[in-house]
Amino acid sequence: MSLWMILPVSLPVLTITGIWVVYAMALYNQHVCPVDNWLYNQSCEEELYLQSGPTLCCTLDNVPLISKCGTLPPESCFFSLICSTGSFMVMVIVLLRYAHVIEKHQNCVLNTASLSTGWICAAGLIMVGNFQVDNAKVLHYVGAGVAFPTSMLFVSLQSALTYRLAKTQGEYYVGHLRLIMTLLAFVALVLSGIFFVQESFVLQHASAIFEWVFCVTVMLFYGTFAFEFAGMSGDTMAVLARGGGLGSASRDHKVDALGLPSLPHSHQPESLSIL
Repeated sequence: MSLWMILPVSLPVLTITGIWVVYAMALYNQHVCPVDNWLYNQSCEEELYLQSGPTLCCTLDNVPLISKCGTLPPESCFFSLICSTGSFMVMVIVLLRYAHVIEKHQNCVLNTASLSTGWICAAGLIMVGNFQVDNAKVLHYVGAGVAFPTSMLFVSLQSALTYRLAKTQGEYYVGHLRLIMTLLAFVALVLSGIFFVQESFVLQHASAIFEWVFCVTVMLFYGTFAFEFAGMSGDTMAVLARGGGLGSASRDHKVDALGLPSLPHSHQPESLSIL
């Protein structure tokens, strides 16, 4: 079992714990209203952070969207740290998954598309974390508009790739798990987007809840890569060092499996290195 499996497991542990800590900080500082609060007002006599007492007056500015929780300091600093660190980990995991597929099988359109969408998602997440919605609304929404759809596309491509490469019963079980998580993420994303543009206070609050469900589900999806990363070896790093080309050891193994004599490395067709 490879220690590389710690990487995909640590991503959801870090990010999910981190955003809940951000929410707890925002709640403690009265920058957002609790998730279990469904009562909102058009306006309040005092700002939320100035209020005291068991009953708080909340407006739509206090809806506990993830971005709202990380808007004001000090929680905004921690939110930026979580998003930036998570983005870097996403880029590394996506790259290693790309190389691992090439090492164990061969490259394909699904694998290349997953690499592209995963990195675009990471770029959007950096924008979301470092341009708070109240301070740079346009850039924040651009980042969210990039990160959310591409993360949904990434999990969809990876679910399809899992089924395509599955050979054992265990791999099919992983595919079933990822498919369920993908469907859950899709439903949560669609409902969050639909409810977000509504004027109803209840639907706005429901949008925030579905946003939390979507983000947590996607992060848990990344954690399922621990199944593949447990079998990762130094050959995966060699694939990256060769620029994504299929290793000679893998080529020889395939040739031997066909019962054909392996060619000397110096006479192998260059087209094989492109696969």
